[in-house]
Order: sequence, then structure tokens, then C-alpha cells
Amino acid sequence: MKLTPKVLFEKLLAYYGPQNWWPGEGFEIAVGAVLTQNTSWQNVELALENLRENDLLSPQKILDCKLDNLKKLIAPAGFFNQKALYLRNLSKFFQCNPQPTREELLSVKGIGEETADSILLYLFNQPEFVVDAYTVRISNRLGFGEAKAKRFWKQYYENALEPDPRLFNEFHALLVQHAKTFCFKNNPRCSDCFLQDDCTFGKSKKG
Repeated sequence: MKLTPKVLFEKLLAYYGPQNWWPGEGFEIAVGAVLTQNTSWQNVELALENLRENDLLSPQKILDCKLDNLKKLIAPAGFFNQKALYLRNLSKFFQCNPQPTREELLSVKGIGEETADSILLYLFNQPEFVVDAYTVRISNRLGFGEAKAKRFWKQYYENALEPDPRLFNEFHALLVQHAKTFCFKNNPRCSDCFLQDDCTFGKSKKG
């Protein structure tokens, strides 16, 4: 059977099982989407726990928090000087835009396409396919195309799949899990991967 996005999803789901993303709820999801920029989710969890312990997971409370204190609390997520300002920008925005569009989110300094799509998918249940570096890497190696642009892959997957937020949610989480299990940036575990026979890059590593 030819590997398509639909078949890929089925194989990933069969191997890894449901991933039950995104952790958290409400505004915490939006905060996590900002904090996860250029860092691991483990680091984000530490920062979120700090915010949670200090009751700072609402727009108004983030705005009321002293900037230096906010930076200290989110330091585990890295780039805390930038991210503290981004969280303030996001908090101001959410106070005036409780149901934002993608275009409105992208107008906020510090909110790029991946972050905006994560917020829309995981917080607002909108069918926006989230494309990150893992998605680009896996898609290229599988032979779905030869593009580095995230916009290309967003359109590719949205054209290939039904516009179902639950599907997009699970698919993104499964791609992340696969990248962390087999499809590493360097020295991927191709010989152990259950997708090797379906993968252009993986097949090139045989023999």
C-alpha cells in the first residue's frame, strides 16, 4: 500500500497509540504554545508549574506580575527575556480578543505561524494543521516532497486530510513522538523503524 498522509497516520497510531495532547486547558494552552518555542516540552512543564504555583495562568495575572518575576518563573523554558514580553503581548491580546482568528493572532509580536496554529487547534479546536521542524523532517525523509517551508507542509496535510481538529491534534502529536523515538535529526534509527520500508530516506540506508 502506497504511503499517504492517511496511511501514515494509521501506522503511527497503531504503533504509538493515542497521545492525548495538549496538556493543560484554557489559557494555559496558549501560554504553553509560546513557552515551547525553541525548547523541549520538559522545560515548558517546569515553567508552567512555576506559573501554576504562583497562580499566574490568566491574562490579567500575567499582566499584573512584575516583569522580572515573570522572567524568573519562566526561565526553565529559555529565552525568558523575549518570552516574558511575548506572554504580556498575548495576555493583552486575549483580553480584547477571546475568540481570535489566525490573522489576528499573527499580528501579535512573538506569535508565529506554528504558535498561532497550536493555539487555534489545541485551545479553540480549529482545524489548523500544526507544522513544526519534526513534521518537515519526517515528511521530507518519507518522500512526500522536498520542501523546507512549513507553509508548504501545512497546505499539503490540510489538502490530504479531512478538516478534523481531533485528527490534526493526534497526527501532530504522533509525528512529534516518532521524531523523538526514531527519526532523529542526526543518526536516526532507520534500521529499527517500523516505517523503513515505506521511507525513501530509510530505504537508502539499507544494505
